[in-house]
Amino acid sequence: MMLLISFFKISFVDILDIIFVGILFYQLYRLVKGTAALNIFIGLLLFYILWKIVVLFRLNLLSEIFGQFISVGVLALVVVFQPEIRKFLLFIGSKNPLKKANISIWRERTEKEEYPKINTIVKACQRMSASKTGALIVITKEHLLEEYIQTGEVINARTSLDLIETIFFKNTPLHDGALIITKKMMIAARCVLPITRQNDVPSNLGLRHRAALGITEHADCVAIVVSEQTGKISVCCEGRINQNITVDDLKLILRKHFITQGIKEKVKK
Repeated sequence: MMLLISFFKISFVDILDIIFVGILFYQLYRLVKGTAALNIFIGLLLFYILWKIVVLFRLNLLSEIFGQFISVGVLALVVVFQPEIRKFLLFIGSKNPLKKANISIWRERTEKEEYPKINTIVKACQRMSASKTGALIVITKEHLLEEYIQTGEVINARTSLDLIETIFFKNTPLHDGALIITKKMMIAARCVLPITRQNDVPSNLGLRHRAALGITEHADCVAIVVSEQTGKISVCCEGRINQNITVDDLKLILRKHFITQGIKEKVKK
């Protein structure tokens, strides 16, 4: 099937191509929105358009110079957009149809899936919120965050209310940095996390909130922050933050990300 519009011939394949390119650019825009990478991307796009105009007017010398920049542009893009490329590939991996079909390539699932001790984590956040004890807790999903665990102190202890409060007590050496929890285990404390590159983060948010946003941009996980100044609780996921939530909201969010999702995966088996 082919449509004839003026002197353009547009086939069904061309329309499909345009739709796919539009979807690709929209997803790229979502990934770089609010970061310095968006301005760089717009600058590169304008440079490419300028190069095409120069070629159109047959300015050979200028076209040759611009062409040399374009030829090495792929390597420059990999260097400049390394975090965004990582995030894009992580997004594709998280939408993997094999994963949705519950076909595990990397590891075998146990018969009884272990979920994080949500009630314990929520209770600890409630107490630390009341005492204005600053905290940053990261709960892993598929990505186990090994590279960030190596930056902290390995604990490998069962998730405990008292132990969480002890870790983030102001006078303990482990209170700075993040606590990483995988299933029912507290894996490591005082872990160093990447800081978000978003430019539109509110100025009242400190390093804990920025690190929580940063880790959820880089990996599939949920990060909980208790503010040391206000005692308010925030939750980050997929590079987005929900601020000033209640403990009931926190429990619902964690159940949605872990228990409810886990039940859905088991039903698919």
